[in-house]
Amino acid sequence: MTMERVIVGISGASGAALGLRILERLAVLPDIETHLVVSDAARRTLALECGLDTLDSLTALVHRHHPIGDIGASIASGSFPVRGMIVAPCSMQTLSAIATGRADTLLTRAADVQLKERRRLVLLARETPLHLGHLRTMVAATEMGAIIMPPVPAFYHCPRSMAEIVDHLATRAIDLLALPQSPLSRSWQGTP
Repeated sequence: MTMERVIVGISGASGAALGLRILERLAVLPDIETHLVVSDAARRTLALECGLDTLDSLTALVHRHHPIGDIGASIASGSFPVRGMIVAPCSMQTLSAIATGRADTLLTRAADVQLKERRRLVLLARETPLHLGHLRTMVAATEMGAIIMPPVPAFYHCPRSMAEIVDHLATRAIDLLALPQSPLSRSWQGTP
């Protein structure tokens, strides 16, 4: 099996635990090389929601942590083959930048590359309630090829903790990349 590369972007919306859990799950999969890019706002959200040392924990999990301003990074080019990218959480600001092609940070540039190369781009859009501008932006990103996955819990699995909810959402997002190791999430088997 060949090494598959996956990019994980974390933007400044609430739900930083989603990005953390996705990286934890990817770290234990064989033959996966992970690349991380974290927005400035996400650094603050990670510290607030997950702890002051969370960014250090994240960088220990990945093969490469790219600075947000490094537009010359490998993940900024379509010639650098990757399986796809997940942005978790994806703020409305980041979603808007992606949907309009504003590639002014490495996170939005890497996402733009996924779209232009017709690779999987999974956006865990985090906002509620949504106004018409949010909805139109989601439509625009979807029309460009992104997969919009609001982190809405699946209660039919009867989760017993927040950790189980986060884990299920993380595995669903990873499964959307269609990695050879998929599916990770427990599939619905129908009612008994």
